[in-house]
Amino acid sequence: MTMTPATNRREIRLAGSGGQGLILGARILFEAFAVEGRRASQSQSYEPTSRGGFCHSDVVVSEDLSDFPLVTGLDALIALDQVGFDRSIALAKQDALVIADLRIDTTAAQGRRLHRLPLAERAVATGNARIANMVALGAFVALSGLVRAASLEEAIRRETPEKFSELNLTAARVGLALGERLAA
Repeated sequence: MTMTPATNRREIRLAGSGGQGLILGARILFEAFAVEGRRASQSQSYEPTSRGGFCHSDVVVSEDLSDFPLVTGLDALIALDQVGFDRSIALAKQDALVIADLRIDTTAAQGRRLHRLPLAERAVATGNARIANMVALGAFVALSGLVRAASLEEAIRRETPEKFSELNLTAARVGLALGERLAA
């Protein structure tokens, strides 16, 4: 998924339900690109419910100045639940990288580079169900090669409160290990 001159724009979506840390996850990914001195934009959308409604957050990275900072065709989809997957998969390009939790029915992802991973399960085993977003980010970094693991870790340190920093870093490293095993 590395960027070449002809394809220097990449569109990434984190999708799921409100309360899963999708906006924070995209903000961290955006910051990881900034750590590397790369151009990116970040946007989000959520339904007007405090928890449980459809939520997504997008990051667009481009080596050129982007004239349109919103997604039009996803190069990568990270789905933490069924509603996020169902409402986003139609935007995923045929060769898109799709990372989805094991609990999701991913039948609609046919033809895409699908990786079904135990994101929620590993988050719980790591110490908190609410860090599945960090596990997913780690897996994405390992599978996409779009940003360095060190940049992700620096972004986590910058964007999360100090009292959650170590837990989030640990979760991201768990995801990195998952992704590295698949990429090898």
